[in-house]
Amino acid sequence: MTIGYHDGHRRLQDEFESRKIADRLDELARTQFSDDDKVFVESCAFFFFATADSDGRPDCSHKGGMPGFVRVSAPDEILFPDYDGNGMFKSLGNVAVNPNVGLLFINFDKPRRLRVNGTASFSRDDQLLTSTVGAQLIVRIKVRAIFPNCPRYIPTMQFVEPSQYAPQQGVEFPEPAWKSFPDFAPLIHPRQKTFTG
Repeated sequence: MTIGYHDGHRRLQDEFESRKIADRLDELARTQFSDDDKVFVESCAFFFFATADSDGRPDCSHKGGMPGFVRVSAPDEILFPDYDGNGMFKSLGNVAVNPNVGLLFINFDKPRRLRVNGTASFSRDDQLLTSTVGAQLIVRIKVRAIFPNCPRYIPTMQFVEPSQYAPQQGVEFPEPAWKSFPDFAPLIHPRQKTFTG
């Protein structure tokens, strides 16, 4: 399995004489998580989730929770809970029509990045839903390519604490203030019943 390069990639690689290093980096791509990948992914309190609609128009969102909310569930599968949000369903609406996704995990304390590309699906009937605090859906990604990414431009920042809104077992998490603003309050959808622990 390779990261895969198309003509647009190759034209720029050739223009900048980087095809050899690109090919070498492509060889580092894998389809299964290493033990080190698993530890890294499951220690993250957030990641960035890239999706596209059926016409290829992209969207990128931040997904966050308590460290461990993302799990490596099989050598070639990753999963995470979908928590209550703003109700737009931009990411999962895109997955419904185009399951190709990209995930980017970053550590700012000790600069590191890991990219995961694959095919996503989601379910309200997943067996993990009833045991995952705060989840309204479970999202599963079948991996196509996993590869490290140069951390050169990651600024050094310190993780202070997780969001107060991140679901935790035995802890009530508050509604965000914006849901009570006059422009939104009459329109807010009810929070889905979720496992609370």
